[in-house]
Amino acid sequence: MQIKSSLKTAHRKLRSLQRIMAPGFFTQTPTSFRGLLLDEACGELIRKTSGEQLVAKKSNLSSMKSKRRQRRPYYMPSVVQQLFDTCKVVFAEGTAGFIPPPEDVLRIRSILDRLKPEDVGLSPKLPYFKNIDARRPSPITYLHVYACDEFSIGIFCLPPNAVIPLHNHPGMTVFSKIFFGSMHIKSYDWVVVSQDSIEPCRVVLPSGERLAKVMTDAVFTAPCETSILYPSSGGNMHCFTAKTACAFLDVLGPPYSSPERNCTYYFDHAYAKYADMSPVDLGEGEGYGWLQERTGQPEEFLVVGAKYRGHNIVED
Repeated sequence: MQIKSSLKTAHRKLRSLQRIMAPGFFTQTPTSFRGLLLDEACGELIRKTSGEQLVAKKSNLSSMKSKRRQRRPYYMPSVVQQLFDTCKVVFAEGTAGFIPPPEDVLRIRSILDRLKPEDVGLSPKLPYFKNIDARRPSPITYLHVYACDEFSIGIFCLPPNAVIPLHNHPGMTVFSKIFFGSMHIKSYDWVVVSQDSIEPCRVVLPSGERLAKVMTDAVFTAPCETSILYPSSGGNMHCFTAKTACAFLDVLGPPYSSPERNCTYYFDHAYAKYADMSPVDLGEGEGYGWLQERTGQPEEFLVVGAKYRGHNIVED
């Protein structure tokens, strides 16, 4: 139909040329020349028509692509999913003592700094954060988010005055994110000394107490930066005391594992208690203490499990 229309238009153009040209031009002009004029007119119109069809076709394709994009909106993973995906990459080859490179530490920390209580299904109004019996310590609630051989993600919910006793993280890098509330954190690292050409060693008393340096002794209130500890620095041994109802998330890389990475608990004593027995002179010993290993998990440390109700993690 479009070609027929183009031919009709070409004939009309030819008749117009007849009217404006000298009398007898077309009757005296060879048929072949008149054909060329007609072919030119037809070709011009066909090219024009083809161009319009091409533009229309491109427009239709663009419209179809736009509709497909509207039908399939971009999926933005939750912050919890982003945390999982990043940890899976960062700790893929992680073993005991593994320390992620600074850029990977920054990646995990930046995600945790964006993580909110609602992302993990938490609210201060939940029953986990209420003291059940004033005469005894209220249990701490643990929400299991994810665990594998390379890393684990979990949440601790503490009612007011609850205590997580002083404990260690052997060979681990640990990220801790406080969601809400206030808690006192006290942390230590072992004091290591070198004597002559002997390998660096810990300072241990005959009775078993070990010298440690206080790394943190302060109250932290949310919102605050994510804290990080390492296998031998950053306060690898720490204890928490809830000043108010509070909750925090831990990322452990790698997680605890029996028997090579068991959790050990400690009593801490002031440096002055054994100052006269110390093989190193620290003067008044301010900022130092002696840690005494405890047997098993302290009886006063009560932990119960509950179902995690935050954003789901999707594994590939």
